[in-house]
Amino acid sequence: MTFAILSFDVDQLESSISQLSKAVTAAYVQLGLREKETELDRLTKESAEPDFWQNPQYAQKASRQEAMLRRRLEPWRHLRQELSDTLELAQLHDKSLHQNLNEQLEKSRSAFKTLKDELKLSGPYDDHDTIISIHAGAGGTDAQDWAQILLRMYVRWAEQHDISVDTVDESLGDEAGLKSVTIELVGGDFTYGKLKGEHGVHRLVRLSPFNADNLRQTSFAKVEVLPKINEPGDVEIDEKDLKIDVFRSGGHGGQSVNTTDSAVRITHLPTGIVVSIQNERSQLQNRETAMTILRSRLAQLQIEQHAEKISELKGPNEQAAWGNQIRSYVLHPYKQAKDLRTRFETSNVDAVLDGDLDPFINAYLEHSLSA
Repeated sequence: MTFAILSFDVDQLESSISQLSKAVTAAYVQLGLREKETELDRLTKESAEPDFWQNPQYAQKASRQEAMLRRRLEPWRHLRQELSDTLELAQLHDKSLHQNLNEQLEKSRSAFKTLKDELKLSGPYDDHDTIISIHAGAGGTDAQDWAQILLRMYVRWAEQHDISVDTVDESLGDEAGLKSVTIELVGGDFTYGKLKGEHGVHRLVRLSPFNADNLRQTSFAKVEVLPKINEPGDVEIDEKDLKIDVFRSGGHGGQSVNTTDSAVRITHLPTGIVVSIQNERSQLQNRETAMTILRSRLAQLQIEQHAEKISELKGPNEQAAWGNQIRSYVLHPYKQAKDLRTRFETSNVDAVLDGDLDPFINAYLEHSLSA
């Protein structure tokens, strides 16, 4: 009788390992990791060629891509190999291995649970770097101050995750804060996938520091979160759909910035999207940056409108205006930060504004997965 129970346990263990192995393989396919393996193999062979470093700019980019793919694939490869080895041992039906195999199964389950979070980050651009634009909305000086507070929040979040931040363009407020600012977040894993839920209108309620009577003030700012599209081939734009204007910069780049027509404004005629950049001294640099942001905005619009081609896009939805907020931050008369889509909330608003966004990010990813 004891042998029969042990035999059942061994068979059940073998079945459990087999089921977990199949689930891991299914997730591997769903995440498109087979295609990434092919790409990694290609880059590895390419980097071994004797003339690989003759084009240093391309070689550096390819090396970064290879390292990113290897870092992403390695834990999955390790888990699949581990399960394959465990299953082989289970099929020996050696009762002396039963406890060790059980422990290994639990270890593999735990590893898969952690890796499975990537299923929440399997969108077409989720592994891209990110462009964030913040625009002050209704609320005057308070709204411009709110835009600067939001900028600090995202910069602090990036710092906590070892992600570098570069300012692309900014327009200072009349008295304080910012009318608008655009930054790039470069590095880190799945930066766009994690931050895409921040896209929308953010509302602040507080006692105004700019009001002589210290009255309660409601301010709005719009946050655009875009996947950074560097490669023109990723989002193809027809040149005839572009209107490009150059003008004299009026920013804070020093006297020489303001003496040449280095600023660039690009209008995408079919959608009406306008991108203006005047941060760099060079017109060419500003044009390249503006095109990157335009491609990124079109990619975001494609996601929102479920369009297969750029030619199918309509202009941005103007109903995403002040008042249609995704999240509220209340500092008075009580303290609360609440996401209006997931219903996740916390009373520790100060921590949120100091960059503690991960609970909101995780809640949004869980919400998106179940939607």
